[in-house]
Amino acid sequence: MDPLSDVLSLLKPRSYVSAGFDAGGNWSIQFSDQHERIKCYAVVSGGCWLSVDGVADAVRLETGDCFVLPSGRPFRLASDMTLTPVEAGTIFPPARSGGVVTYNGGGDFFLVGSRFAVSGNHAGILLGMLPPIVHIRKEADQAALRWSVERMMQELHEPQPGGFLVAQHLAHMMLVQALRLHLAEGLGGGAGWFFALADRQMAAAINAIHDDPAHRWTLQELAQRAGMSRSTFALKFKEMVGTSPMEYLTNWRMLLAGDRLANSSDPISSIALSLGYESESAFSTAFKRVMNCTPRQYGRGRNPATPSAFNTRPEDTAAARWLKAG
Repeated sequence: MDPLSDVLSLLKPRSYVSAGFDAGGNWSIQFSDQHERIKCYAVVSGGCWLSVDGVADAVRLETGDCFVLPSGRPFRLASDMTLTPVEAGTIFPPARSGGVVTYNGGGDFFLVGSRFAVSGNHAGILLGMLPPIVHIRKEADQAALRWSVERMMQELHEPQPGGFLVAQHLAHMMLVQALRLHLAEGLGGGAGWFFALADRQMAAAINAIHDDPAHRWTLQELAQRAGMSRSTFALKFKEMVGTSPMEYLTNWRMLLAGDRLANSSDPISSIALSLGYESESAFSTAFKRVMNCTPRQYGRGRNPATPSAFNTRPEDTAAARWLKAG
């Protein structure tokens, strides 16, 4: 798989909820605690403002716009950002799938979408690798998502047998397509793993690591994949991703190992060999350094909260924060 598919697969999406929101008049709603949820939405009619925690400026949403909130951060939707927001929990019933929630009589603004929680021991780390907002505004790009949105609306208004499964796949399609379109825009000037995927040279190295994590990659080999000198490649990788190429390789191996330890009965020796370690001892040493526990402790569910193995947010890419996290 490609790196984006790798990360989304490790997130283990679950608890799908799809619904519509029909608002009228002036309103402002705060979605405070997202509990590691990913949300995918499309504006069917009307317009509103979107503000996401940690993002400086609010985003204006208009009819036809699609947006994804992949990072699980608190956010706010409002017709007027000067209004005092009400908590979403007072408007939206918990875990209600299907149907449309009407607020203030409806009629001025209609939103449709889906949210799903993610599981896995490192959901927070993986979500942090994704951008806080993906906003699809170009008409051609919206057309690419329109089929999924229209089908989602049909499932909401005309429930059919198997609707839950259809909504699940539609949510996946909306998420992947939106992230793909976001990458295609280039994302120049940013820092972080997702930004690195949009850079041709960095993406070549990251793809090589994900294609064959067991390979004994050297800095020179990865630099050649990127078409750069070793020193220039190492500097650019560290600046964009927030960690060195070799640290990234080790950290990705350990996340893969953690997933297999938690979700398979594979012996540690087999996992170690499949990830390029000749001995279980060498693998265990690397695993404990990254994950803060031994593979056996992890496999028994005794894994503690791990450090941020990837400096995933732009504000976390400085070497000082890497040292602090590690």
